[in-house]
Amino acid sequence: MKNTTEKVSRRTFVGTAAGAVAASLVGGSRALGGGEGAKVQSSRVVLIRRCEVLAEDGSVVPEVLHRMLNEGVAALMQAESPAVGWKRLLRSDDVVGIKSNVWTKLATPPALERAIREEVEAVGVAAGNVAVDDRGVGSNPVFQRATALINVRPMRTHHWSGLGTCIKNMIMFVDRPSEYHGDACATLGALWHLPQIAGKVRLNILVMLTPQFHGVGPHSFSKRFVWPYCGLVLGTEPASVDATGARIIQAQRNLFFGEDRPISPPPHHIELAGSRYGLGATEPDKIELVRLGDA
Repeated sequence: MKNTTEKVSRRTFVGTAAGAVAASLVGGSRALGGGEGAKVQSSRVVLIRRCEVLAEDGSVVPEVLHRMLNEGVAALMQAESPAVGWKRLLRSDDVVGIKSNVWTKLATPPALERAIREEVEAVGVAAGNVAVDDRGVGSNPVFQRATALINVRPMRTHHWSGLGTCIKNMIMFVDRPSEYHGDACATLGALWHLPQIAGKVRLNILVMLTPQFHGVGPHSFSKRFVWPYCGLVLGTEPASVDATGARIIQAQRNLFFGEDRPISPPPHHIELAGSRYGLGATEPDKIELVRLGDA
């Protein structure tokens, strides 16, 4: 087994095989827009990577991350500026819940939570109508009356579902998450049809700054199995976002182990979220992938 992760520096990661292989598996890029009157037949996903988002010590550089977020939103919404993009996602009279993830070993970066909140308030949403939460969403008064949700979490391997994804991030809206653990969490897509979630999620952000591509057992984490991918994946349809992230994770696993090493258990909740629950396309040829920055 060859550990390539430990040899990839912040400055050289863009040119490594890890970046090249991962990029090759997420589908072909297409130009923004498509011409007047063009009909887009696929789910639009933005993949943005910037190596400078991580400092030499591995910490997040907030201003770079904020810029990546805004570039991604503008591209996703096909807007001439980030401000216009955010206004296409949200209204000033919305009540906005930002669904984060607090798993201590690989949490949503606080700098990203702050950046999202800042942009939401810049649209005109009152500060009292915005909240960031994870495990307390069921009792949080802002989430209880939310008209819009923004879903943001890091990508990592997961003992029950194969991968911890944007789809799975909504599991804290139910009282008994374990009821969704059967068959590798195959029914996670059903969460998105609950009244507190259905039709409210305006934006999904899969954080892939230092994603975890391998783990053994519940709550497993090792720095050996993360790498500086320095990316964000954004989209309005969670299955399309997660399918893109899953292909990147699979590519890194194959590179690290030097052989085809499928994610275990298979994260089939992603494909089922699309085919059974209508949460977006999952096949690469049906995803309109826009690459930005170092992607």
